[in-house]
Amino acid sequence: MSKVFRAWDVDEVWLFPASVQDFVPPGHIAHLIRETVREGLDLRAILSQYDEERGYPPYHPGMMTALLLYAYSQGIYSSRRIDRACHERIDFMAVTGLSYPDFRTISEFRKRHLGALSGLFVQVLGLCRKAGLVKLGHVALDGTKIKANASKHKAMSYGRMRGAEEKLAAEVAGWMKKAAAQDAAEDRQHGGERRGDELPDWVANKERRLAKIREAKAALEAEAQAAAGQGAGEDSEVAAKRGRKGQPPSGVPEDNAQRNFTDPESRIMKTKDGFIQGYNAQAVVDAEHQIIVSCDLTNQGTDSAQLLPLIDQIKANTEVLPKQVSADAGYASDANLKGLEEREIDGFVAAGRQKHGTAAPAAGKAKEGSRLAAMAQKIAGQGYDSPYRLRKQTVEPVFGQIKQARGFRQFLLRGLDKVKQEWVLVCTAHNLLKLTAFG
Repeated sequence: MSKVFRAWDVDEVWLFPASVQDFVPPGHIAHLIRETVREGLDLRAILSQYDEERGYPPYHPGMMTALLLYAYSQGIYSSRRIDRACHERIDFMAVTGLSYPDFRTISEFRKRHLGALSGLFVQVLGLCRKAGLVKLGHVALDGTKIKANASKHKAMSYGRMRGAEEKLAAEVAGWMKKAAAQDAAEDRQHGGERRGDELPDWVANKERRLAKIREAKAALEAEAQAAAGQGAGEDSEVAAKRGRKGQPPSGVPEDNAQRNFTDPESRIMKTKDGFIQGYNAQAVVDAEHQIIVSCDLTNQGTDSAQLLPLIDQIKANTEVLPKQVSADAGYASDANLKGLEEREIDGFVAAGRQKHGTAAPAAGKAKEGSRLAAMAQKIAGQGYDSPYRLRKQTVEPVFGQIKQARGFRQFLLRGLDKVKQEWVLVCTAHNLLKLTAFG
């Protein structure tokens, strides 16, 4: 007797139209994110941009918003990959209701509404609070370096710019002379049909490169002059504290000052795996369920200046300040500890690095009697019972989930403002995932 199998008829016609509710099981994250956008978010900032009655009806902005947030939650960021998923994945079909926007439509929607999309962060955070996922008893903050949409090999130092500018200028001038002589010879040979001012492509390419170098060189010089005007007194004061005579900024860029031609606002940054052309993404995470309660991004490699603005952003987002804050030695400064005291926040900020297996971070170079020394003693005195231990298990797993589990390791957009908003969108998707998992 032969084995009987279930029917496999790929040509069978459905008697009833399919429902998107049937594409994936009830309770699937695709349904949850779609309904959260439909029922839980105020999209007036996006909808208000559509006031033209003429023309072909666009895709519904609510559907496009849900599509982007769901795609980000699944680790899919490229508009082309999102386009492909709309055709190939039934979970995406459940979100779009069988709409198939192409990659250009997706890309243009993201660019057009980037500010409004990043503004949804506060709304999603509010839903997390209503669900009881945010307590603000203890929060931890940290930064992570993420690659810019630019290659570090497309950057050039100020010292190289000066040498390259002189070399290219002389080279282009020589080619100009050669091109003029060649034009004159061709006029004698072929007649005067040509205007006589055309340049070969190889000259134009060098001219464009020279123009880019001059533009980047001028930008570095402008930054150096601005620093000389604003920071002379401050730099002298810092130098004096270090025991040496302060030298005011000269207004001329250092030879090793760099600028990237592709994304000039990105910077060369050091990571544990080497140097990248990137940005410094910041996040403050609540210890209860790893919800991001504030986030920002900077092109500065150091973290210290980000602590107090991020804490104040928590108050702006939730109208409440956290009771405790933990942060690593990158945020250690007298000004930051004083700021936490003024805000009546119990701070646990490491004064130095913590070696593996030790109960508390080292005191670093904290001077006796300073706030940093008192902080080091406070954390060391509590040992393994110190709330500082919550830092690693609170904020670092969030960066792991974003960069490793969901594969966000490079920004798609360029320029500090756009990249900031893209980072907020990534953090919003993270919180949505937590909301659907625990809410």
